[in-house]
Amino acid sequence: MSHIKPFTLSAWVLLALAGTASVQAQVSASKELITAPLAVVKKAPLSENDLKRWSHLDLIKDSIPGMSVDRAYAELLQGKKGQKVIVGIVDSGVDIEHEDLKGMIWTNPKEIAGNGIDDDKNGFIDDVHGWNFLGNAVGENLEMTRIIKKKDDGSAEYKNALAQYNEKYEDALKNKQQVDFLLDVHNTIKKELNKTTYKVEDLNTIKSTDQKVAQSKAIMLQIFTSQGPTFDPESSFEEYREQVYDELNYNLNKEFDGRKVVGDNPDDIKNNHYGNNIVFGPDKEKALHGTHVAGIIAQVRGNNLGGDGVASNVEILTVRAVPDGDEYDKDIALAIRYAVDNGAKVINGSFGKSFSPHKQWVYDAIKYAAKKDVLIVHAAGNDGYNIDETKNINYPNDSEDNIKEFANNVITIGAINKQYGETVVAGFSNFGKINVDVFAPGEEIYATVPNNKYKYLQGTSMASPNAAGVAALIRSYYPKLKASQVKQILMDSGVALPAKVILGESENPNQAPVAVSSAESSKTAKIVNAYNALLLAEKMSKK
Repeated sequence: MSHIKPFTLSAWVLLALAGTASVQAQVSASKELITAPLAVVKKAPLSENDLKRWSHLDLIKDSIPGMSVDRAYAELLQGKKGQKVIVGIVDSGVDIEHEDLKGMIWTNPKEIAGNGIDDDKNGFIDDVHGWNFLGNAVGENLEMTRIIKKKDDGSAEYKNALAQYNEKYEDALKNKQQVDFLLDVHNTIKKELNKTTYKVEDLNTIKSTDQKVAQSKAIMLQIFTSQGPTFDPESSFEEYREQVYDELNYNLNKEFDGRKVVGDNPDDIKNNHYGNNIVFGPDKEKALHGTHVAGIIAQVRGNNLGGDGVASNVEILTVRAVPDGDEYDKDIALAIRYAVDNGAKVINGSFGKSFSPHKQWVYDAIKYAAKKDVLIVHAAGNDGYNIDETKNINYPNDSEDNIKEFANNVITIGAINKQYGETVVAGFSNFGKINVDVFAPGEEIYATVPNNKYKYLQGTSMASPNAAGVAALIRSYYPKLKASQVKQILMDSGVALPAKVILGESENPNQAPVAVSSAESSKTAKIVNAYNALLLAEKMSKK
């Protein structure tokens, strides 16, 4: 669920408008809760080092609304030893051979690698580092596509799915036109400069009187202005092209059957042993999302490789269940149960969808996790919607009526950016004072991607593992606390959002967004803070 915005110039200009605000400060003495932000917000561009680790920085000390992870390690965890915590990553797969992750990977102590025998008799042969419920499948339909491929049964779900499908398909065609245009602009510049990679200084050397070249230069300068110095047009446009074309070729293609290669019936929950043990899937590059999520939580701290993970005493248990498209309810339900049965105490779920035909299977899995004292951390979604509204429900959730929770072990995370002020809530982040619990850093997050590489990604998919990392810290150093207590600590100990914030993305780029009370953003109107969370965990553990 990493967020790639449509590359409209107007949207990019809006992204460039960094909010600046002055807010009051109330700094407590050492080892007391951080209760309010700093008086002057940092508005200068971040250094490369600060940008790579902004989510770990501190609002008081660094003027950046990170989670105070570095401060927690320096002031609260020095000399302390925690227990190892297994964190389940239900996602697109993880590159378990990555240089910055390979020492943090869970190994099944009851399984002998490569002998072709189900040593632990759990039904999964050679599940040494987790399980891949998708087998060799990669591309997949959206759930709305799968629904309308079936016969019209006259149900409200079918009608809603058809309406949303038609709207999404029309948008996808527009996005295809847009990406084709941007690629033409990019190729014009590449030809003029005779190079593949270029920066603003290269653009400024162009003196051509050719109208197409001049127009392309102006467009690219505008894009660079809004995106900042880390922007790479070659990789960004290719990523956008792949997303748009995959949406048309797989997600919205009614003739495509992504499940065929799995060899499983997604409507039969009784058949629960399928897939294979290759946890990064058939193409390691396609495990980008899950590898990034895993890195946010667990990449090795202080080794001068890439970034740092939030939690240092964890093992990543990979369950591949999220394709390039919408996940199946069956796969998610079984993935949760697999992670629970193999010792996970925290499960991260950076995925979501608008329709859930077999949601009861997932609800039962959530209840099973609750019974086993496992915390599930889930991304709120990237549509910029109020998910309290029935039409905007983001599945899976922990409420059958979208109001009352049926379990106390699920925490839903929205995303913030690095600029504290009215615009601190990421425009793409879903929100809702009933169904979003708390926020965490989710924009420009630097972490591992396949084949020993690192990359900035954004989305509530990145906010969720940031929060999951803090949850793992708590469960490591305070193992007697229950999942429900850890959830409450994450919510209660957060740093408050500004009194007013802008929520969602304006559909009209020419209309200035309006700030509303931050109480409308989530249950807590707070940002996860590791320092505060550990202090509160210490206090709660003594009760």
